[in-house]
Amino acid sequence: MNSDIWVALLAMIGTLAGTFGGIITSGKLTAYRIQQLEHKVDEHNQFARRMPVVEEQIKVINHRLTDLEGENHHHEGVS
Repeated sequence: MNSDIWVALLAMIGTLAGTFGGIITSGKLTAYRIQQLEHKVDEHNQFARRMPVVEEQIKVINHRLTDLEGENHHHEGVS
């Protein structure tokens, strides 16, 4: 075979190897980034599930403070 054909074949093999290597690397990077986003979404969802509990606890605390303030005003008026 002519040396030009060998050079062309080697160039084609190099191009294909580089292309497929890039595709594989890009796929791995995309999978990694999706995994990181899923982790962030899981953290957000845990936070969102806990917020109603925290809001209810704040309501209870506010009611207790209101009751204590009412008792304090009642005791101040009695003195």
